[in-house]
Amino acid sequence: MGKSKDEWTPRLWEGMDFLAWVRLLARNRFKVHPKYAYIAAIISGVGFTHMVLRWMQHARYGKQIAATPIPLHPIFVLGHWRTGTTLLHELLILDDRFTYPDTYACLEPNHTLLTERFVKRWMQWVVPKNRPMDNMAVGFDRPQEDEFALCMLGLPSTYTDFAFPNNPPLDPGALDLSGLSPGELAKWKRGFLSFLQMLTFKDKNPSPQPPPRNGEGERAARRLVLKSPPHTARVPVLLEMFPDARFIHIVRDPYVVFNSTVNLWKSLGRKHGLQVPRDDAAIREKVFREFRVIYERLEEARPHIPAGRFHELKYEDLVRDPAAELRKAFTAVELGGFDEYLPKLKGYLERTAGYETNKFAISDADRAEVAARWGDVIARHGYNR
Repeated sequence: MGKSKDEWTPRLWEGMDFLAWVRLLARNRFKVHPKYAYIAAIISGVGFTHMVLRWMQHARYGKQIAATPIPLHPIFVLGHWRTGTTLLHELLILDDRFTYPDTYACLEPNHTLLTERFVKRWMQWVVPKNRPMDNMAVGFDRPQEDEFALCMLGLPSTYTDFAFPNNPPLDPGALDLSGLSPGELAKWKRGFLSFLQMLTFKDKNPSPQPPPRNGEGERAARRLVLKSPPHTARVPVLLEMFPDARFIHIVRDPYVVFNSTVNLWKSLGRKHGLQVPRDDAAIREKVFREFRVIYERLEEARPHIPAGRFHELKYEDLVRDPAAELRKAFTAVELGGFDEYLPKLKGYLERTAGYETNKFAISDADRAEVAARWGDVIARHGYNR
């Protein structure tokens, strides 16, 4: 009997270089389920290739990347998983003044500059057309969460939890960075900054082969729009790194968010895990716990965000009237240029008319537990009515 389609799905970890992958394996005590041993072997093999390509990219572009400034500090799309952060990200990047990390850069950050032209031309078939949890379109050129790039670079992340879903979390303090030692935090900052410098260098030099010299052939830097739910719990660190950053936070009915997030983690564990998931209770507890971390850290940070740098909106309002809500956001965080952006927004909305998200019903018992554990957040955002 052949392997199931899910078993043959490429795992996210196939973007890691060999050293980062071995560290992940060792920290999880090599507890790969026997049925996935062949996948671990594949990741090890391609990881060695990634490592060699990383060395090659560093040799060719390392000095130029390190010397690349980020003159326009990023726009961070904040929000818990399943609150509409992907939709908001897709809408914002319609503005030609902005750029973003695409899926290929986030899954292959070790050698993006060397290999993306070939892979995007000849290997689109390895990427599914839609995300299983919500039917959103995917592809190498689509916007993606930079948190995946940090995973592939071997930096601490809550996303490594679903590589070995039956093991305890490796870095329980990675979500808000509170569990990192000073040395680990400094390394995280360096890795994150280097990735953003690489994205900026790539955007300024769309065809960096051969690499330009003395800025010849470069275009003006564009502002990065970044979307990763964990950043919602990291605002103080992000402000320290990027004092002029802008933050747009999207919220959604927590009763909807709960079931949708549980389904997300189950789906990722099944499709990208190296163990057969067995404990739904652990996933539920992860969702309950991380929701509180995200919203508590954001509330602590909000008073320290400069005026004109933060805006909050509701998913339900964004879906009902995208133009009105985005106009408010552009004005609130002082981006300007909304009238020039509006025709692109209208074109996108016409192309995607009729799109429907997956729907997950919530039981009475789950509703009661969500109300008990997240009640203050529910009331704060007006979802208790």
